[in-house]
Amino acid sequence: MTCVLQSVATIITMEQKHVNLLKLLIFFEIKKLFVLFVTGIGSTMKTLSKFLFPLLLSLSFSYPTLAFEPTNPECLAPAKQGGGIDLTCNLAARSLFAANLLDVPMAINFKPGGIGAVAYNYVAGIRDDDPDMIVAASSGSALNLAIKKFGSYDVDAVRWLGAIGTDYGVIAVRPDAPWNSLDELIATLKNRHKVIIGGGGSVGSQDWMKFALLMKEAGIDPKSISYVAFEGGGEALSAFSAGYIQVFSGDVSEIHSLRGKAKVKILAVLAPERLPGELADVPTAAEQGYPVDWRIWRGFYMGPNVSDEAYNWWVNTFRRLVKTEEFIQQRKEMGLFPFFMIGDKFDDYVRTTIRRHQQTAIDIGLINEE
Repeated sequence: MTCVLQSVATIITMEQKHVNLLKLLIFFEIKKLFVLFVTGIGSTMKTLSKFLFPLLLSLSFSYPTLAFEPTNPECLAPAKQGGGIDLTCNLAARSLFAANLLDVPMAINFKPGGIGAVAYNYVAGIRDDDPDMIVAASSGSALNLAIKKFGSYDVDAVRWLGAIGTDYGVIAVRPDAPWNSLDELIATLKNRHKVIIGGGGSVGSQDWMKFALLMKEAGIDPKSISYVAFEGGGEALSAFSAGYIQVFSGDVSEIHSLRGKAKVKILAVLAPERLPGELADVPTAAEQGYPVDWRIWRGFYMGPNVSDEAYNWWVNTFRRLVKTEEFIQQRKEMGLFPFFMIGDKFDDYVRTTIRRHQQTAIDIGLINEE
């Protein structure tokens, strides 16, 4: 008898966050008391029965449901390894576990194809209710939706979760390249010399769009450039490092590690003003006479039929995550800049981004106005 009551007392002191587990354990401890009672042990048990029996019945008819927490957390990367999408998953996986916001490490799986289209269709049509899975996304995802590269699925086909950082476009060349500024590169292109540009995506992708907007500002037909498409920034960066392409149209985070090793020369950042830190000496495209600004948010979406309970768990967990030192350190190390937006506000932001990209695509002649 004493041992059973001590067990109940110990359970009651457990942390509040385990309240459902607490109810479950109390149920079984009280059940022990009830068994002792019905077997006729002592007058004390008769007294206890006045409140134990009703409580036992209450717990019996409302068997506790444990609150949601992912048991097999996964980040799906809609690209090949390397590049900004892979980086986004890594940022979440490393910092969530380091900050003790996940009990088990988050797995990172890859589903490349169609610059995100294969993964988008897979999540919207197959794993539409998986509460453990988040999918890496970026402003490139919004651009692909704007120009209808995801097939029949539109912005409403998934649940937009949030953004946890921002990136900026860059135009980079190898250290031994003959160009030291955008003017020098554009002069070569104007003289109709062949220059091979590459990026993580086909014509119409954000890497193509960055360079196309520069060409438009320079008075060059964007469709005249020699552009090689790769399945994600990581593949494009490998080709650039190997010398297969001369100009890399990508993101700050993608060339972050190369610059520290003096393996890249950045001609311009596509930001409204110079970036802080180690990139402070790199001029913007606007400074050089080409007012092109390309900001990339990095975030996540989930399946359309994920429960509100699971969706809100991720929303609240990311709210906690971005305030932690573990996350801030990882974000800086990966070359990303602060930007956080979550839940309904982020959903609205994605829709606004899509409308803006649609207009940009119309202006550059990529799609027709409807």
